[in-house]
Amino acid sequence: MSGYRPYQHIERRKSRQIHVGKVAVGGDAPISVQTMTNTLTSDAQATIEQIRRAELAGVDIVRVSCPDEDSTAALAEIVREVNVPIVADIHFHYKRAIEAAKAGAACLRINPGNIGSAERVREVVQAAKDYGCSIRIGVNAGSLEKHLLEKYGEPNPEALVESALEHAKILEDHDFREFKISVKASDVFMAVAAYQQLADACDYPLHIGITEAGSKRAGTVKSSIGLGNLLWAGVGDTMRVSLSAAPEEEVLVGWDILKSLGLRHRGVKIISCPSCARQGFNVVETVQTLEDRLAHIKTPLTLSIIGCVVNGPGEALMTDLGVTGGGSGRHMVYSAGKQDHTIAADDMINHVVDLVEERVAAIEAEEARAKQEGATPELPDMASAN
Repeated sequence: MSGYRPYQHIERRKSRQIHVGKVAVGGDAPISVQTMTNTLTSDAQATIEQIRRAELAGVDIVRVSCPDEDSTAALAEIVREVNVPIVADIHFHYKRAIEAAKAGAACLRINPGNIGSAERVREVVQAAKDYGCSIRIGVNAGSLEKHLLEKYGEPNPEALVESALEHAKILEDHDFREFKISVKASDVFMAVAAYQQLADACDYPLHIGITEAGSKRAGTVKSSIGLGNLLWAGVGDTMRVSLSAAPEEEVLVGWDILKSLGLRHRGVKIISCPSCARQGFNVVETVQTLEDRLAHIKTPLTLSIIGCVVNGPGEALMTDLGVTGGGSGRHMVYSAGKQDHTIAADDMINHVVDLVEERVAAIEAEEARAKQEGATPELPDMASAN
Protein backbone atom coordinates (compact mmCIF):
# COMPACT_ATOMS: atom_id res chain seq x y z
CA MET A 1 0.00 0.00 0.00
CA SER A 2 1.27 3.45 -0.79
CA GLY A 3 1.49 5.96 2.02
CA TYR A 4 5.07 7.11 2.33
CA ARG A 5 3.61 10.60 2.40
CA PRO A 6 0.01 11.52 3.29
CA TYR A 7 -0.91 12.49 -0.25
CA GLN A 8 0.24 9.10 -1.54
CA HIS A 9 -1.96 7.05 0.75
CA ILE A 10 -4.48 4.68 -0.80
CA GLU A 11 -7.01 3.06 1.52
CA ARG A 12 -7.89 -0.29 -0.03
CA ARG A 13 -11.42 -1.59 0.18
CA LYS A 14 -11.74 -4.30 2.80
CA SER A 15 -12.61 -7.57 1.10
CA ARG A 16 -12.66 -11.18 2.15
CA GLN A 17 -9.74 -13.30 0.99
CA ILE A 18 -9.81 -16.31 -1.31
CA HIS A 19 -7.07 -18.30 -2.99
CA VAL A 20 -6.32 -19.02 -6.62
CA GLY A 21 -3.94 -21.89 -6.09
CA LYS A 22 -1.04 -20.51 -4.07
CA VAL A 23 -1.98 -16.87 -4.75
CA ALA A 24 -4.09 -15.09 -2.14
CA VAL A 25 -6.62 -12.67 -3.59
CA GLY A 26 -8.34 -10.05 -1.47
CA GLY A 27 -7.90 -9.13 2.17
CA ASP A 28 -4.43 -7.75 2.75
CA ALA A 29 -2.86 -9.70 -0.15
CA PRO A 30 -0.98 -7.74 -2.82
CA ILE A 31 -3.02 -6.91 -5.91
CA SER A 32 -2.20 -9.73 -8.31
CA VAL A 33 -1.49 -9.30 -12.02
CA GLN A 34 -3.16 -11.61 -14.51
CA THR A 35 -3.07 -12.26 -18.22
CA MET A 36 -4.64 -14.72 -20.63
CA THR A 37 -3.01 -16.89 -23.26
CA ASN A 38 -4.00 -16.56 -26.91
CA THR A 39 -2.54 -19.84 -28.16
CA LEU A 40 -4.72 -22.87 -28.81
CA THR A 41 -4.91 -24.45 -25.36
CA SER A 42 -4.97 -27.83 -27.04
CA ASP A 43 -1.40 -27.04 -28.19
CA ALA A 44 0.05 -27.59 -24.73
CA GLN A 45 3.66 -26.78 -25.66
CA ALA A 46 2.84 -23.44 -27.31
CA THR A 47 0.64 -22.50 -24.37
CA ILE A 48 3.31 -23.48 -21.83
CA GLU A 49 5.93 -21.41 -23.66
CA GLN A 50 3.64 -18.39 -23.70
CA ILE A 51 2.91 -18.75 -19.99
CA ARG A 52 6.64 -18.94 -19.25
CA ARG A 53 7.19 -15.63 -21.06
CA ALA A 54 4.45 -14.11 -18.93
CA GLU A 55 6.12 -15.54 -15.82
CA LEU A 56 9.35 -13.77 -16.74
CA ALA A 57 7.37 -10.54 -16.97
CA GLY A 58 6.06 -11.10 -13.43
CA VAL A 59 2.59 -12.56 -13.90
CA ASP A 60 0.85 -13.97 -10.81
CA ILE A 61 -2.08 -15.83 -12.40
CA VAL A 62 -2.73 -16.96 -15.99
CA ARG A 63 -6.07 -17.74 -17.59
CA VAL A 64 -6.47 -20.15 -20.50
CA SER A 65 -9.56 -20.68 -22.60
CA CYS A 66 -11.12 -24.14 -22.53
CA PRO A 67 -13.65 -24.24 -25.38
CA ASP A 68 -13.43 -27.96 -26.12
CA GLU A 69 -12.39 -31.35 -24.76
CA ASP A 70 -8.97 -31.16 -26.42
CA SER A 71 -8.26 -28.03 -24.39
CA THR A 72 -9.25 -29.52 -21.04
CA ALA A 73 -7.31 -32.67 -21.95
CA ALA A 74 -4.17 -30.54 -22.42
CA LEU A 75 -4.76 -28.63 -19.21
CA ALA A 76 -3.20 -31.23 -16.92
CA GLU A 77 0.14 -31.01 -18.74
CA ILE A 78 0.00 -27.21 -18.78
CA VAL A 79 -0.69 -27.01 -15.04
CA ARG A 80 2.15 -29.42 -14.34
CA GLU A 81 4.74 -27.54 -16.40
CA VAL A 82 4.22 -23.93 -15.24
CA ASN A 83 4.84 -22.11 -11.98
CA VAL A 84 1.70 -20.00 -11.67
CA PRO A 85 -1.91 -21.01 -10.96
CA ILE A 86 -4.08 -21.52 -14.01
CA VAL A 87 -7.65 -20.25 -14.41
CA ALA A 88 -9.83 -22.19 -16.83
CA ASP A 89 -12.01 -19.86 -18.90
CA ILE A 90 -15.39 -21.50 -19.52
CA HIS A 91 -18.14 -20.35 -21.85
CA PHE A 92 -21.32 -22.18 -22.89
CA HIS A 93 -20.19 -25.73 -22.01
CA TYR A 94 -20.42 -26.40 -18.29
CA LYS A 95 -18.86 -29.84 -18.72
CA ARG A 96 -15.60 -28.15 -19.69
CA ALA A 97 -15.55 -26.57 -16.22
CA ILE A 98 -15.90 -29.96 -14.55
CA GLU A 99 -13.15 -31.40 -16.76
CA ALA A 100 -10.89 -28.42 -16.02
CA ALA A 101 -11.37 -28.83 -12.28
CA LYS A 102 -10.34 -32.48 -12.57
CA ALA A 103 -7.29 -31.47 -14.65
CA GLY A 104 -5.93 -29.21 -11.92
CA ALA A 105 -7.21 -25.72 -12.70
CA ALA A 106 -6.85 -23.45 -9.68
CA CYS A 107 -9.91 -21.42 -10.58
CA LEU A 108 -12.90 -21.69 -12.91
CA ARG A 109 -14.00 -18.53 -14.68
CA ILE A 110 -17.66 -18.80 -15.62
CA ASN A 111 -19.83 -16.23 -17.35
CA PRO A 112 -23.26 -16.53 -15.76
CA GLY A 113 -24.91 -15.17 -18.87
CA ASN A 114 -23.89 -18.12 -20.99
CA ILE A 115 -23.02 -21.06 -18.71
CA GLY A 116 -26.57 -22.40 -18.75
CA SER A 117 -29.21 -23.32 -16.19
CA ALA A 118 -29.01 -23.03 -12.43
CA GLU A 119 -28.59 -26.81 -12.30
CA ARG A 120 -25.52 -26.64 -14.50
CA VAL A 121 -24.07 -23.90 -12.32
CA ARG A 122 -24.69 -26.16 -9.32
CA GLU A 123 -22.72 -28.95 -10.96
CA VAL A 124 -19.82 -26.59 -11.62
CA VAL A 125 -19.89 -25.47 -7.97
CA GLN A 126 -19.75 -29.08 -6.81
CA ALA A 127 -16.75 -29.75 -9.04
CA ALA A 128 -15.02 -26.69 -7.57
CA LYS A 129 -15.65 -28.02 -4.08
CA ASP A 130 -14.47 -31.51 -4.97
CA TYR A 131 -11.20 -30.38 -6.54
CA GLY A 132 -10.34 -27.32 -4.45
CA CYS A 133 -10.95 -24.68 -7.11
CA SER A 134 -12.04 -21.12 -6.57
CA ILE A 135 -14.47 -19.50 -9.01
CA ARG A 136 -14.62 -16.17 -10.78
CA ILE A 137 -18.07 -14.92 -11.60
CA GLY A 138 -17.28 -13.09 -14.82
CA VAL A 139 -20.06 -10.72 -15.85
CA ASN A 140 -19.60 -8.94 -19.16
CA ALA A 141 -21.64 -6.14 -20.71
CA GLY A 142 -21.59 -8.00 -24.01
CA SER A 143 -23.29 -11.13 -22.70
CA LEU A 144 -25.83 -10.11 -20.08
CA GLU A 145 -28.85 -12.32 -19.39
CA LYS A 146 -31.97 -11.68 -21.44
CA HIS A 147 -34.15 -10.76 -18.47
CA LEU A 148 -31.72 -8.04 -17.39
CA LEU A 149 -31.53 -6.58 -20.89
CA GLU A 150 -35.32 -6.49 -20.98
CA LYS A 151 -35.45 -4.88 -17.54
CA TYR A 152 -32.86 -2.17 -18.21
CA GLY A 153 -33.18 -1.81 -21.97
CA GLU A 154 -29.42 -1.92 -22.50
CA PRO A 155 -26.23 -2.92 -20.68
CA ASN A 156 -25.55 -0.51 -17.82
CA PRO A 157 -23.78 -0.56 -14.44
CA GLU A 158 -26.93 -1.54 -12.58
CA ALA A 159 -27.54 -4.53 -14.86
CA LEU A 160 -23.93 -5.71 -14.48
CA VAL A 161 -24.11 -5.52 -10.68
CA GLU A 162 -27.50 -7.20 -10.52
CA SER A 163 -26.22 -10.07 -12.65
CA ALA A 164 -23.16 -10.47 -10.43
CA LEU A 165 -25.15 -10.48 -7.21
CA GLU A 166 -27.73 -12.92 -8.58
CA HIS A 167 -25.01 -15.42 -9.34
CA ALA A 168 -23.17 -14.76 -6.10
CA LYS A 169 -26.41 -15.72 -4.38
CA ILE A 170 -26.46 -19.04 -6.24
CA LEU A 171 -22.95 -19.84 -5.01
CA GLU A 172 -23.83 -18.71 -1.48
CA ASP A 173 -26.93 -20.91 -1.50
CA HIS A 174 -24.62 -23.84 -2.21
CA ASP A 175 -22.40 -22.85 0.70
CA PHE A 176 -19.60 -21.78 -1.62
CA ARG A 177 -17.82 -18.50 -0.95
CA GLU A 178 -14.39 -19.07 -2.47
CA PHE A 179 -15.11 -16.76 -5.37
CA LYS A 180 -14.27 -13.38 -6.83
CA ILE A 181 -16.32 -11.23 -9.16
CA SER A 182 -15.71 -9.14 -12.26
CA VAL A 183 -18.14 -6.79 -14.01
CA LYS A 184 -16.32 -5.83 -17.18
CA ALA A 185 -17.31 -3.55 -20.02
CA SER A 186 -15.40 -2.02 -22.91
CA ASP A 187 -16.88 1.35 -21.96
CA VAL A 188 -14.66 2.85 -19.26
CA PHE A 189 -17.48 4.82 -17.65
CA MET A 190 -19.76 1.78 -17.41
CA ALA A 191 -17.05 -0.50 -16.06
CA VAL A 192 -15.83 1.92 -13.40
CA ALA A 193 -19.37 2.74 -12.26
CA ALA A 194 -20.27 -0.96 -12.07
CA TYR A 195 -17.19 -1.81 -10.01
CA GLN A 196 -17.83 1.12 -7.67
CA GLN A 197 -21.40 -0.03 -7.10
CA LEU A 198 -20.36 -3.65 -6.64
CA ALA A 199 -17.63 -2.66 -4.18
CA ASP A 200 -20.30 -1.01 -2.04
CA ALA A 201 -22.73 -3.92 -2.37
CA CYS A 202 -20.53 -6.83 -1.25
CA ASP A 203 -17.22 -7.75 0.35
CA TYR A 204 -16.11 -10.33 -2.21
CA PRO A 205 -12.72 -9.78 -3.85
CA LEU A 206 -12.97 -8.04 -7.20
CA HIS A 207 -11.13 -8.87 -10.41
CA ILE A 208 -10.93 -5.57 -12.27
CA GLY A 209 -10.40 -4.91 -15.95
CA ILE A 210 -11.62 -2.99 -18.97
CA THR A 211 -12.58 -5.66 -21.46
CA GLU A 212 -11.67 -5.47 -25.14
CA ALA A 213 -9.60 -2.35 -24.41
CA GLY A 214 -7.88 -2.35 -27.80
CA SER A 215 -4.37 -2.27 -29.22
CA LYS A 216 -1.19 -2.06 -27.19
CA ARG A 217 -1.10 1.74 -27.14
CA ALA A 218 -4.82 2.61 -27.12
CA GLY A 219 -5.64 -0.26 -24.78
CA THR A 220 -2.91 0.74 -22.37
CA VAL A 221 -4.29 4.27 -22.18
CA LYS A 222 -7.88 3.09 -21.80
CA SER A 223 -7.00 0.51 -19.15
CA SER A 224 -4.82 2.94 -17.26
CA ILE A 225 -7.69 5.42 -17.03
CA GLY A 226 -10.21 2.84 -15.87
CA LEU A 227 -8.03 0.68 -13.64
CA GLY A 228 -6.11 3.66 -12.31
CA ASN A 229 -9.38 5.28 -11.28
CA LEU A 230 -10.50 2.17 -9.42
CA LEU A 231 -7.17 1.37 -7.79
CA TRP A 232 -6.71 4.96 -6.64
CA ALA A 233 -10.12 4.63 -4.93
CA GLY A 234 -8.97 1.40 -3.28
CA VAL A 235 -11.08 -0.91 -5.44
CA GLY A 236 -9.54 -4.05 -6.94
CA ASP A 237 -7.87 -7.18 -5.63
CA THR A 238 -6.60 -8.73 -8.86
CA MET A 239 -6.40 -7.23 -12.34
CA ARG A 240 -5.93 -7.90 -16.02
CA VAL A 241 -5.05 -5.37 -18.70
CA SER A 242 -6.80 -6.64 -21.85
CA LEU A 243 -4.73 -5.77 -24.90
CA SER A 244 -4.61 -6.93 -28.50
CA ALA A 245 -0.97 -7.77 -27.86
CA ALA A 246 1.23 -10.53 -26.46
CA PRO A 247 0.23 -11.64 -22.94
CA GLU A 248 3.55 -10.52 -21.48
CA GLU A 249 2.78 -6.97 -22.67
CA GLU A 250 -0.41 -7.06 -20.59
CA VAL A 251 1.63 -8.10 -17.58
CA LEU A 252 4.17 -5.33 -18.03
CA VAL A 253 1.45 -2.68 -18.33
CA GLY A 254 -0.31 -4.09 -15.27
CA TRP A 255 2.85 -3.82 -13.24
CA ASP A 256 3.49 -0.30 -14.48
CA ILE A 257 0.01 0.76 -13.35
CA LEU A 258 0.56 -0.73 -9.89
CA LYS A 259 4.05 0.74 -9.60
CA SER A 260 2.80 4.19 -10.63
CA LEU A 261 0.33 4.12 -7.75
CA GLY A 262 2.83 2.70 -5.28
CA LEU A 263 0.67 -0.40 -4.79
CA ARG A 264 3.35 -2.93 -5.77
CA HIS A 265 7.02 -2.73 -6.60
CA ARG A 266 8.99 -4.99 -8.92
CA GLY A 267 12.11 -4.39 -10.92
CA VAL A 268 13.70 -1.12 -11.94
CA LYS A 269 11.40 1.88 -12.07
CA ILE A 270 12.92 4.41 -14.46
CA ILE A 271 12.06 8.08 -14.06
CA SER A 272 13.06 9.82 -17.28
CA CYS A 273 12.49 13.13 -19.00
CA PRO A 274 10.92 13.45 -22.46
CA SER A 275 14.18 15.11 -23.62
CA CYS A 276 14.69 18.43 -25.39
CA ALA A 277 17.46 20.51 -26.97
CA ARG A 278 19.15 20.84 -23.56
CA GLN A 279 19.86 17.12 -23.26
CA GLY A 280 23.46 16.09 -22.77
CA PHE A 281 22.84 12.61 -24.21
CA ASN A 282 20.14 10.85 -26.23
CA VAL A 283 17.61 10.23 -23.46
CA VAL A 284 15.08 8.30 -25.56
CA GLU A 285 17.59 5.74 -26.84
CA THR A 286 19.28 5.48 -23.45
CA VAL A 287 16.03 4.74 -21.61
CA GLN A 288 14.94 2.16 -24.19
CA THR A 289 18.30 0.42 -23.97
CA LEU A 290 18.29 0.45 -20.17
CA GLU A 291 14.75 -0.92 -20.01
CA ASP A 292 15.85 -3.84 -22.20
CA ARG A 293 19.13 -4.40 -20.36
CA LEU A 294 17.49 -4.25 -16.91
CA ALA A 295 14.34 -6.25 -17.70
CA HIS A 296 15.71 -9.26 -15.79
CA ILE A 297 15.84 -7.37 -12.47
CA LYS A 298 13.06 -8.29 -10.03
CA THR A 299 14.22 -6.44 -6.92
CA PRO A 300 12.59 -2.98 -6.67
CA LEU A 301 14.93 -0.09 -7.46
CA THR A 302 14.44 3.46 -8.74
CA LEU A 303 16.62 5.02 -11.43
CA SER A 304 16.38 8.55 -12.81
CA ILE A 305 17.66 9.31 -16.30
CA ILE A 306 17.44 13.05 -16.94
CA GLY A 307 19.04 14.81 -19.89
CA CYS A 308 20.09 18.07 -18.24
CA VAL A 309 20.57 19.89 -14.94
CA VAL A 310 17.17 21.65 -14.90
CA ASN A 311 15.34 18.80 -13.18
CA GLY A 312 18.06 16.15 -13.02
CA PRO A 313 19.46 16.89 -9.55
CA GLY A 314 15.98 17.19 -8.05
CA GLU A 315 14.82 13.88 -9.49
CA ALA A 316 18.06 12.21 -8.41
CA LEU A 317 17.31 13.22 -4.82
CA MET A 318 14.29 10.91 -4.91
CA THR A 319 15.80 7.84 -6.60
CA ASP A 320 18.27 5.18 -5.61
CA LEU A 321 20.51 5.86 -8.59
CA GLY A 322 20.47 8.65 -11.14
CA VAL A 323 22.21 10.18 -14.10
CA THR A 324 22.04 13.82 -15.16
CA GLY A 325 23.38 15.05 -18.48
CA GLY A 326 26.41 17.34 -18.32
CA GLY A 327 28.80 19.08 -20.63
CA SER A 328 32.00 18.04 -22.36
CA GLY A 329 30.73 14.50 -22.86
CA ARG A 330 30.61 13.66 -19.14
CA HIS A 331 27.52 13.10 -17.02
CA MET A 332 26.89 13.17 -13.28
CA VAL A 333 26.03 9.91 -11.50
CA TYR A 334 24.04 10.10 -8.27
CA SER A 335 23.79 7.49 -5.55
CA ALA A 336 21.12 7.69 -2.83
CA GLY A 337 20.34 11.23 -3.95
CA LYS A 338 23.87 12.59 -3.75
CA GLN A 339 26.43 13.43 -6.41
CA ASP A 340 28.87 10.53 -6.55
CA HIS A 341 31.02 10.71 -9.67
CA THR A 342 31.01 11.52 -13.39
CA ILE A 343 31.07 9.11 -16.27
CA ALA A 344 32.01 9.49 -19.94
CA ALA A 345 29.11 9.34 -22.38
CA ASP A 346 30.45 6.30 -24.23
CA ASP A 347 30.65 4.29 -21.00
CA MET A 348 27.41 5.46 -19.41
CA ILE A 349 24.95 2.67 -20.25
CA ASN A 350 27.25 -0.20 -19.30
CA HIS A 351 28.22 1.69 -16.16
CA VAL A 352 24.60 2.26 -15.10
CA VAL A 353 23.77 -1.40 -15.70
CA ASP A 354 26.73 -2.41 -13.53
CA LEU A 355 25.68 -0.01 -10.77
CA VAL A 356 22.11 -1.31 -10.76
CA GLU A 357 23.22 -4.94 -10.67
CA GLU A 358 25.68 -4.21 -7.85
CA ARG A 359 23.03 -2.41 -5.83
CA VAL A 360 20.51 -5.17 -6.39
CA ALA A 361 23.04 -7.84 -5.40
CA ALA A 362 23.72 -5.95 -2.17
CA ILE A 363 20.01 -5.65 -1.39
CA GLU A 364 19.35 -9.32 -2.11
CA ALA A 365 22.35 -10.40 0.00
CA GLU A 366 21.13 -8.30 2.92
CA GLU A 367 17.61 -9.69 2.57
CA ALA A 368 18.95 -13.25 2.49
CA ARG A 369 21.09 -12.61 5.57
CA ALA A 370 18.18 -11.09 7.44
CA LYS A 371 15.89 -13.95 6.45
CA GLN A 372 18.44 -16.47 7.67
CA GLU A 373 18.72 -14.63 10.98
CA GLY A 374 14.99 -14.05 11.23
CA ALA A 375 15.37 -10.28 11.29
CA THR A 376 14.07 -7.35 9.28
CA PRO A 377 16.75 -6.46 6.72
CA GLU A 378 18.51 -3.13 6.91
CA LEU A 379 18.62 -2.29 3.24
CA PRO A 380 21.36 -0.13 1.73
CA ASP A 381 20.66 3.58 2.00
CA MET A 382 18.10 4.48 -0.62
CA ALA A 383 16.91 7.95 -1.50
CA SER A 384 13.26 6.97 -1.60
CA ALA A 385 11.05 4.00 -0.83
CA ASN A 386 9.16 4.86 -3.98
